[in-house]
Amino acid sequence: MKRITIKDLAKHLRLSTSTISRAFVNDKNIHPETKKIILEAAEKFGYKPNPTALNLKYGRSMNIGFIVPEMTTPFSTNVLKGARDFLDPLGYRIIIMQSDEDPAVERKNLSLLEEFNVDGIIVNLCHQTENNAIFQKIINQNVPLVFFDRIPSDSLDVSKVIINDNIKSALMVEHLFTTGKRRIVHLMGPENIRNSKERALGYQRIMIKYGISDSQLLIKSNGLLFGDGRKAAKELLDKKIEFDSIFAFTDTLAIGAMNYLLENNIKIPETVSIASFSGTELATMVYPQVSSVQQPLFQMGQLAARLIVEKIKNPSDSSKTISLDAELVYRSSTLGLFNP
Repeated sequence: MKRITIKDLAKHLRLSTSTISRAFVNDKNIHPETKKIILEAAEKFGYKPNPTALNLKYGRSMNIGFIVPEMTTPFSTNVLKGARDFLDPLGYRIIIMQSDEDPAVERKNLSLLEEFNVDGIIVNLCHQTENNAIFQKIINQNVPLVFFDRIPSDSLDVSKVIINDNIKSALMVEHLFTTGKRRIVHLMGPENIRNSKERALGYQRIMIKYGISDSQLLIKSNGLLFGDGRKAAKELLDKKIEFDSIFAFTDTLAIGAMNYLLENNIKIPETVSIASFSGTELATMVYPQVSSVQQPLFQMGQLAARLIVEKIKNPSDSSKTISLDAELVYRSSTLGLFNP
């Protein structure tokens, strides 16, 4: 059976193909009764419009790019769920790209999204400044950008969804202090991202406040995987650095460090307490469960999606920064196995 085309439908209804097209993109310049007739005829004859062709005809692709450093942990997937919750009912599709914490890969991702003619891009950076020139070029081409969690330097005029990393880190470190810990290690994230610097500042503020700061307790990590957390814990033991607690940049680093300590018969939290930032489901899937700064990831995705759609509809709107609250959740890794 011959596939029905838009020309066939136009000939049958004695309408132009452009009028037929308007019925399928909710164009305001078509009479409701005409639209109804077209949709009923399309269903009767089995006509299926090509959404990509229609959208491109009207200057849009209905595609949104989504670039993140990784998709292996619940962090990015939970943000993505929030973005989809907002975008799906509006007819947008999300093209997911993973940068693997590599600015060169991030550049390739951006190039591909430009080829896909996306209407906007939501980004969680792998490096604070490396690709600023590329992002600025995209902005100059009137493609909206929204950043979440890891944001670029102030040189880029873009909308952002963030958490107050500095304050929340300080509060978690202070929690460790109130439970009697004094030799608090900060397992840092990469130096080239803002979050890492902000969380380190929050940590250092509390350490100075109580006069317990020690440069030996700042441990730099080359990555953010479980294995990187294990390496950091091994480094602490190999160097015989005295410590009684760890505040880690992410859940993965915290869990990797905790597992290594447990394998070496170090009790958690009796000997060493563990806390982290991120607050994904990973923190509750281990034993003991990890105290963490729990970010509203689903809401973060929803708001990033809302900002990108607002910018698509109104390109001249000013950029916005939305700061979300995060919850400090204290669990067994700092309170003890039998505490609530």
